[in-house]
Amino acid sequence: MASRVSCPSPLRLLLCLPLLLLLFSTFHASDAATALVEKVCRQASSYSFCVRSLYSDSRTPEADEYTLAYISVGVAYSNATSTQRYISDQLKSIEVSGSSHRDQQQRLQICSRGYQRAVSALVMAHNDLDSETFFELARLAGKASSGAGDCKAAFKGIPPPTVLAKGNQDLMHLCEICGVVAKLFSGYDLYSVTFIHLVLIIV
Repeated sequence: MASRVSCPSPLRLLLCLPLLLLLFSTFHASDAATALVEKVCRQASSYSFCVRSLYSDSRTPEADEYTLAYISVGVAYSNATSTQRYISDQLKSIEVSGSSHRDQQQRLQICSRGYQRAVSALVMAHNDLDSETFFELARLAGKASSGAGDCKAAFKGIPPPTVLAKGNQDLMHLCEICGVVAKLFSGYDLYSVTFIHLVLIIV
């Protein structure tokens, strides 16, 4: 005897409908976010770094343009403050060891000032996002990038500490991503975005 195929009752289908709609909207949002990250990272100088950096935040799979702006600034800020702490620790170490590393101290002091500007600019960028202001994002990202660029330039001609070299390069790339994200909003500053690209090329 052929087995009967039972069909769900209309009531059961009706009860399942909200769950199905929720699943559909979740998948749709995730696909849109993936397309958004793809759109941003295709404009960055390092696609793989861009994707890896943005997806380091758990909000990225469902992020819209506004959330992605927060994420890009947040990742850049985390990098800048981490490098700033490293610079501070190195300066303290030199002070303890004496004046035999005076040249290194002067270079690190330039880096310290550069990262103070970078962190301050990224805090301002975050505050602007809180007030739903987007047109300053690219300019502030450019300012933060130039702080890392100044630090990199301070070690021109000699190899910088590996941690510092990576911190500088990563921050400049992250600020570039912030500049690209700024282009998603109307009234962005194209000059600042171009400036960040030039910094990455020159230094």
